[in-house]
Amino acid sequence: MPAKRQIAEARGRQAERRAALWLRLKGYSILASRVKLPVGEIDLIARKGRLIAFVEVKARARRDDALGAVSVQSWQRIARAAEAWMGQRPKFADYGWRYDIIALAPGRLPHHLKDAWRPGLA
Repeated sequence: MPAKRQIAEARGRQAERRAALWLRLKGYSILASRVKLPVGEIDLIARKGRLIAFVEVKARARRDDALGAVSVQSWQRIARAAEAWMGQRPKFADYGWRYDIIALAPGRLPHHLKDAWRPGLA
């Protein structure tokens, strides 16, 4: 793996660890991280009460850049992965679920944008 790619991977893992810690501090439990399925990937899957949050983590120099860094195509892949993950776990069949972003920027607290995207509302 090229050095630039390794650095990017390490930064991504660090951002996901920070986001997971932030969610735990807010009362969520982390069900899974770095989920890779044939139809897509999910950074974090968290649960709070009877709600499952599929969380995309973005770290950028500016928080606003992080918030805008997820394309509609990316959300669609995340949604396909979320549907596949939920389909494999019937115990969560009656839980609500949503798609969130956690935006990270240097020197700032993480920003958790709940319900950041909904299928069909590009």
